Amino acid sequence: MKYYLTTPIYYTNGTPHIGHTYCTMVADLVRRYKRMRGYDAVLTTGTDEHGVNVERAARNQGKAPQEFCDILAAEWRKQWDRLGIQYDHFVRTSDPAHHRTVQWLFERCRANGYIYPGKYTGQYCVFCNLYVNEAKPGDPCPDCGRPTETVTEENYFFKLSAFRDRLLELYAAQPDFIQPETRRNEVLAFVQGDLKDLSITRTTIEWGIPAPVEGKHVIYVWFDALIAYLTAVREQTINGEPVWPADVHLIGKEIIRFHAVYWPAFLMAADLPLPKKIFAHGWLLFEQDKMSKSRGNVVRPDPIRRVVGADALRYFLLREVVFGNDGSFSYDALIARYNAELANGLGNLASRTLNMLQQYRGGAIPAAAGDPAIAQQAGKVIRAYFAHFDEFGFSRGLDALWGLLSEVDRYIVKKAPWKLARAEGDEARRDLEETLYTSAEVLRIATALLAPVLPESAPKIWEQLGMPGEVTAVRLDDLRWGQLAAGQKIGVIAGVFPRVDAKEAVPRMLELEAEVVAEQNRLLGKAAPPPGALNPPLAPEITIDDFAKVDLRVGVVVSAERVKGSDKLLHLKVDIGEAQPRTIVAGIAEAYSPEAMLNRKVVIVANLQPRKLRGITSSGMIVAASVEGGPPVVAGFHEEIAPGARLK
Repeated sequence: MKYYLTTPIYYTNGTPHIGHTYCTMVADLVRRYKRMRGYDAVLTTGTDEHGVNVERAARNQGKAPQEFCDILAAEWRKQWDRLGIQYDHFVRTSDPAHHRTVQWLFERCRANGYIYPGKYTGQYCVFCNLYVNEAKPGDPCPDCGRPTETVTEENYFFKLSAFRDRLLELYAAQPDFIQPETRRNEVLAFVQGDLKDLSITRTTIEWGIPAPVEGKHVIYVWFDALIAYLTAVREQTINGEPVWPADVHLIGKEIIRFHAVYWPAFLMAADLPLPKKIFAHGWLLFEQDKMSKSRGNVVRPDPIRRVVGADALRYFLLREVVFGNDGSFSYDALIARYNAELANGLGNLASRTLNMLQQYRGGAIPAAAGDPAIAQQAGKVIRAYFAHFDEFGFSRGLDALWGLLSEVDRYIVKKAPWKLARAEGDEARRDLEETLYTSAEVLRIATALLAPVLPESAPKIWEQLGMPGEVTAVRLDDLRWGQLAAGQKIGVIAGVFPRVDAKEAVPRMLELEAEVVAEQNRLLGKAAPPPGALNPPLAPEITIDDFAKVDLRVGVVVSAERVKGSDKLLHLKVDIGEAQPRTIVAGIAEAYSPEAMLNRKVVIVANLQPRKLRGITSSGMIVAASVEGGPPVVAGFHEEIAPGARLK
């Protein structure tokens, strides 16, 4: 039975950071897990290589766009290979096979009456690859804040407006089509509004897929990139069953609209099967109190792999964050969880179990049934693990498994096999054999369940237990208590999770991070910054009179909500001591949830000329700081200060 899943098709504007890695590691886990459940699982990932950003970046380096993309795509593949990601298809949107699929689907949609010619004049953000409908010349992009450009083009449009009712019917008929529920609600609100037709071609750029129409039309990047999921498996079957449609698209929440609205509409227009599920995970953010100049603002996976191993990163991300929610990352939290749960937890159980077997039974598994209470708990944990993993509840599944590991640790302490080994009599011998078997059997079951989670470490424990065959060959549905064979000899014992000293490991990861950044800058043709130069240079000097023109006031956030249609904007009401709270639209939603801003004391620029963003008039600006490319950190106060107080 086939199971097809995908990661996003990642944009070639850099190399993988921890956000890309999170999604891809989860996809790799799901592929491995499904295969151990008996599915013919297929995973597609790849690179999105078209668009004006790539064209300009290549030009800046004196390279052709294809050459530039070849370099970046190779880097993405290298990074995934280093992290042990097992993908079946790596799709590049510049590949001729993908071009043919996109043109084929374009023609199907056009033949069915859903693509038509038109003209559009408006502001366009080259950084976000989107038209900004409400912007005027000179206005910034509401998502990224960078300048928009005025564009007038003859375009071809997709009749998205024709699919409003069909999309709503889809969401009603398949309530789990969009997960988690918060993302489903966002999409419903968007589609229930005024769906506008999409411009899906460009004539102002050359780097892209030629549209099968007259003139120099290039297909828009989102119509292009989404179809890569189909390109990868268009002709593939497994046991006579077509691999398409996808069983799940795993994506970041910032691109939910493209996948849950545009993509099914494109497929409906072409009379093609729809994917079964869109699952959007949250963002990984630094904990605000962990941020510093020395640590920078973006985490790359390779320094972590080189210091503590890829499995440590995989485990942390899966255990720390509820998949679908936002989560925090810090090097210190990574090391703390690694030491507590892998080194002192699973690693310690493996070490003490194997050493006791070697010391007390000559390395042979004793003939025993094991403790019945723990055997019963193990059966419950196996079922719970499956239930959680089937619903992408990885952290909950691991929590259930670690509950079993903790229970057997307590059981070993209670039974004290080191005392039983010195005691005389048949009862002591039977107790010792039961204790050793119980510990070894829990270790076997845990190792099999963890094989998709810890693909480098689980095989090592499996081998040390003396288990025949590869752990990945275990059929998880057949896993049950009592399958550890009496008399089986264990292998050579070796530590799998050595403890890590954070005082040594964190500085080393930061040092390697700087090396990775320098290498990425080289690949992208950017000048390397001098050591420690994480902040922009100072602006030109001003006079005290210049500063006095800026009216900075203390404000208290009395309400906060996300701006509809934007993943980066918050709509705030801020009390600065006036008769009514100020309305302020702030581009901080990637770093702060609405709940995190509520009742927070902030600094606002109170005399800034109002401007309209996403239809909301913003009367002021929140003051925040960031290092280049990093998330904002909102300025605030430790001491009590009244709303409306002026900063001097």
